[in-house]
Amino acid sequence: MKLKKSALALMLSGVGFIGLTGYSGASMAVLFTSKACKNAAGEILDEAMCVGRSADSLKGADEDYFKDMDYGITKNPEELAKTLAPFVPGITPEEAVRRVAIGRNNWNVWTAGNDRLWDTMSYRSVGTLDFLKSLSNHPSLKFSRSNRWNYLGLVNEPCFEKPTGPRKDRYGLWLDVRSKDCAPDPFENETKYPGVKYGARGKNIPAGSYYGYATGIVGVRLFPNPDFDAEAEKKWDPERYYTDPTYYNNKDLVRPYRVGMACGFCHVGPNPTNPPADPENPKWENLNSNPGAQYFWINRIFSWEADRSSFPYQLFTTSRPGALDTSLISSDYINNPRTMNAVYNLVPRLLNAQKFGEEKLGGGSLNNKQLNDFVPADSPLAGFYKAPDTVFTPRVLKDGADSVGALGALNRVFINIGLFSEEWLTHFNPLIGGKPITPIPIKQSRKNSSYWQTNEAQTPDLALFFIAGTRPDLLKNAPGGDKHLSTDAAVVTRGKEVFGERCARCHSSKLPEKAYSFFPNGGVGKNYLKYWDNYWKWTQTDEFKKAIDAIVKKDDFLQDNFLSTDLRVPVTLLETNACSPLATNAIEGNIWNDFSSQSYKNLPSVGKYTVHYPVPDAKGVVPTRQIDMPGGGLGFTRPASLVSVWSTAPFLLNNAVGEFNPSPAVEARLQSFDSSIEQMLWPEKRKGNVQYQTANGKMLPGWIDRTYDTSYLRVPSGYLPDLLNKLVGKIEGGKFAGQDGLELGPIPKGTPVNLLTNIDLDQRTGLWNKLTHGAKLVDVLFTLKRDLKKLPKDATDEQAAKVFANAVEPLVNASKCSDYIVNRGHYFGTDYFKEANKEPGLSDADKKALIEFLKTF
Repeated sequence: MKLKKSALALMLSGVGFIGLTGYSGASMAVLFTSKACKNAAGEILDEAMCVGRSADSLKGADEDYFKDMDYGITKNPEELAKTLAPFVPGITPEEAVRRVAIGRNNWNVWTAGNDRLWDTMSYRSVGTLDFLKSLSNHPSLKFSRSNRWNYLGLVNEPCFEKPTGPRKDRYGLWLDVRSKDCAPDPFENETKYPGVKYGARGKNIPAGSYYGYATGIVGVRLFPNPDFDAEAEKKWDPERYYTDPTYYNNKDLVRPYRVGMACGFCHVGPNPTNPPADPENPKWENLNSNPGAQYFWINRIFSWEADRSSFPYQLFTTSRPGALDTSLISSDYINNPRTMNAVYNLVPRLLNAQKFGEEKLGGGSLNNKQLNDFVPADSPLAGFYKAPDTVFTPRVLKDGADSVGALGALNRVFINIGLFSEEWLTHFNPLIGGKPITPIPIKQSRKNSSYWQTNEAQTPDLALFFIAGTRPDLLKNAPGGDKHLSTDAAVVTRGKEVFGERCARCHSSKLPEKAYSFFPNGGVGKNYLKYWDNYWKWTQTDEFKKAIDAIVKKDDFLQDNFLSTDLRVPVTLLETNACSPLATNAIEGNIWNDFSSQSYKNLPSVGKYTVHYPVPDAKGVVPTRQIDMPGGGLGFTRPASLVSVWSTAPFLLNNAVGEFNPSPAVEARLQSFDSSIEQMLWPEKRKGNVQYQTANGKMLPGWIDRTYDTSYLRVPSGYLPDLLNKLVGKIEGGKFAGQDGLELGPIPKGTPVNLLTNIDLDQRTGLWNKLTHGAKLVDVLFTLKRDLKKLPKDATDEQAAKVFANAVEPLVNASKCSDYIVNRGHYFGTDYFKEANKEPGLSDADKKALIEFLKTF
């Protein structure tokens, strides 16, 4: 029985993790890298505080190194000071440049000690993720600096070149080399920014800078590994690290460097109006800090071997370019890829928050720092918090969960990519789940992490940078952009009218004054649905349409318009995939408890919601089923901003509508926009491998993400605990890719991916539900594993599919999100809208007019 339980634990952890590591919780302890140190009270400290480094010793870099980025906003200090003066009264041009530089450096090079997290994840993912390889150029790899943009979607940093061989100064790693005609990277200055001497750092391996070394990839920094002591150095073999799986697939391997990630890694992209002639070799002036990594291939970056027979790789492939599951590490048992947010028009967004963004804090969320903890009392920025518990906050996350104020939302991002991972990782089982999740406490984290304190001190300057640097990227300003804009004034005017009538109620921060009266005190909390329903009905009246028509037709309508309300829209109205609004990380008692408001946690249930079975009938139609959407914050999506919408396709919150074009050129962006907006407004043209029924009874093509090849869950023997390693032959046997290990499968081609990834391992509703849910889950997974084992070695997909067919219904019932069609919903303006009897679909002419107006955004 022990053997069965061990194997089952591997299966459970495999299906529960987005990278499918194959570890039971008990074996995880062997995979931590640097052991966290503790104070006398037994509280965990970060590496900086552990060695006595205070936040004052980790001050923000003030070099204006990125001055050519973001339209060169700091090149005109006087103009920059005028932009910031309303928010920081009396700011001088010199101070404006310095503070914006600190904010931009924070975004693009500050990693806040998160190199520890990403090193840990290399082990937790049993080698699936290895950032040190992802930024390398070894001939054995499928990628290098020469094709890094096209293959990985990563932005090559200017001033670097591809190496001709291994670097002696980097322990034989094939890393980019700084160009000789470029000045040194200022952030590598060890005198000005002395690295944290922890473990081996400062002993047999240099301490470096607390900004790390530049890597040749924007937003990624390299840090000496404190675990790389003299013994690890003797065992290090850089050539085997690239070429020998029995060497690099080993839980005991210690790499000489850890890789840190700045926010810019997921947010810097080509300037839409000044794209690089060669995206593999951009110049700084071709890059902006805010569009989002729209071209990011998550599957290839987070699964460096890109092995089609690996289920993790196929799972990552459900993240379309530019989309990433933000609950990747702190798993919520839902495969939830969502677009990496562009950050446009921050000032209008903040002003919109004063009308629609009021939230009430409570419990741990009261411990967030607010803007007026840092800025003068006479600054408008100080008005976004009203003591003791009221904030006026933009909602950046798709589900509107980040609801504790702008600075709190920014700080949460840094935690999610590794800030104070020493503490954070103790509150859940990274990647795979399987143990109760507890909130990361702000108060204690602030006390015990110097990086945390530093981060909070720098976010006000980050906010100033966004105030100055998030202007729209307008098509009219792009090379050749004018020829794509309509010269027919009547058509554009009609587009404005259609936008006002059908779109502005969700996609404009300029609305009739009466709109705000529907949401007293922000409207959030238990009565939100009543407020929303009253507002929605009013937007269908002649009164609203007449008032918004006048606003939309004003010459300044698009000026300082965030083109969203940030209101939470019920998914029952949107009809989009339910998995994003079902994400639970921010609900009461979960990991982000302190980063969501009490009013968010008090939101009501949106009621029953129709989803679709993952397997179609003989006619290719997937049956419908209803689920009860929980309350407490779940069930809503905030409208996307339409600023620069011409440059941000494909569409929907997961980039599932429209064709992706890998080129950042203006013509390529418009090609993707044309495809995507056509599918948005003519849903019958969307990609489909099934047919499904909408809420108003009409049929549409829909897409279910399925495995596109036979695949397996694999754990190389070097990552298995010793006991299992000895027994693995008795349990499973066999080899894969020339190495020993555990292999579970085959998972047949055509298996719905989310059937395996969305299994709820954290059932929280009642003791009896927990017990029965767990028992049923154990039974179905063990049966599935047993039946797969019975298959012949050369089993066909058809044979494996029969095994999986018996498990479909139990797996659907055990799912945390049993919604499988990823490109459905948002039928506004079409005949498929559930309220088409009140608002019939637009004519083709009106749709085309609307598109012409959207191009001017």
